[in-house]
Amino acid sequence: MAVVLSMHWAGVTPEQYDTVRDAVGWEEVPAAGGQMHVAWFDDQGFHVTDVWDSQEAFEAFFGERLAPAIQKAGLTGAPEIVFSPLHRRFVAPGVGGTG
Repeated sequence: MAVVLSMHWAGVTPEQYDTVRDAVGWEEVPAAGGQMHVAWFDDQGFHVTDVWDSQEAFEAFFGERLAPAIQKAGLTGAPEIVFSPLHRRFVAPGVGGTG
């Protein structure tokens, strides 16, 4: 069953996110089981909403690809992560790619 991942990580900067993104290269080599990724920043810190085939797919990606890059980039603390079952997904016609 597909899941929605909601993540909040206080103290992460856009520069740190970009460093990790570039090191992992998930836009060039997508994660197995990853369907969608949206990231943003506000005064509360870093936020992500993802859709994954399963929680296990995210955990495999995290352990194999993401965690080593996070450690190398020197991110501190730990994110708050919540998984919820996906009820429905809609992508507007013509929307795709990175932005």
